[in-house]
Amino acid sequence: MKRRVLPGTGLAVSEVCLGTMTWGEQNSPEQAFEQLDYALAQGVNFIDTAEMYPVPPNARTQGRTETILGEWLSRRGRGDLVIATKVAGPGRRDWIRNGRTDLCREVIIEAAHTSLERLKVDWIDLYQIHWPQRNVPMFGAVEFDPSREREGPAIAEQVEAMAQLIRAGKIRHYGLSNETSWGVCEFHRAARTLGVPGPVTLQNSYSLVSRSADGDLAEALFREQMSLLAYSPLAGGMLSGKYLDGALPPASRFALFDTLGQRFRKPMVAEAISAYAALARERGISLVQLALGYVRSRWHLGASIIGATTMAQLRENIDAARFELDAPTLAAIAEIQQRFPNPAG
Repeated sequence: MKRRVLPGTGLAVSEVCLGTMTWGEQNSPEQAFEQLDYALAQGVNFIDTAEMYPVPPNARTQGRTETILGEWLSRRGRGDLVIATKVAGPGRRDWIRNGRTDLCREVIIEAAHTSLERLKVDWIDLYQIHWPQRNVPMFGAVEFDPSREREGPAIAEQVEAMAQLIRAGKIRHYGLSNETSWGVCEFHRAARTLGVPGPVTLQNSYSLVSRSADGDLAEALFREQMSLLAYSPLAGGMLSGKYLDGALPPASRFALFDTLGQRFRKPMVAEAISAYAALARERGISLVQLALGYVRSRWHLGASIIGATTMAQLRENIDAARFELDAPTLAAIAEIQQRFPNPAG
């Protein structure tokens, strides 16, 4: 599998990153270990998790995913694996540190140490802020609402916390997630002012139906020399084709958890996916190959984050994430995007 060096890091990561958010809820530890073994055999060396996982988040399972990964790492050793995890942002998560989720220096440092203990490693390669402290439109919302402003630690304090962890050897680099263009630039401005490292990656939703990272965010990534880690490149499974024509398979995530993935359940998303499915049939490829091949083609991509609940899905997804689309297919995708620019947000 091809590897890409994340700008400013020296980290050579596989173009497929193994996602883990189902481990501990939909997947048992044994199934997670099987996924890990298979992914490594395919050349994957990049694994992404979070202190909040598995999803949907709750007090019963929080932290279980990191623990499962830690058990596997303790048996195998980390070798050349690149391990990424995240500190949860503020919100109604009373079971995380008894509700202390403001992104102040103390919380970030405590969370990193707790993740290190669960993962059973001495350092984290990429430590990410799962979502911003401040008021921003997230998870498919498109309008900024000033009435939702709230107080909280400044970005400079978050940068200082990350710098302290880097100096202590607890993390090598840090990144952002679910972040905006202003946030990316402000983190770098604060880092330059303080004379410390800035963030190196942005993990945002990105797919054929979620293209917010293609506009001003892409410019920010280019100018700040960052790369995109694309999560939900299959739009929560919508771009697998299993939900076409209103289907709702009984064991699917959207059937099991009816509040998940609301951004992908908008009527315009279904229309767009039907158009992409027709294009895939016309080209003689699968919808998964079309979707993941498109994400792979983007210049700002560092890696596609691929998760699955079954081994059959994982095999198909890893193969498809290495698929290269030809120029006529990319041109046909661009034509559909004229009709459906960013339906999921």
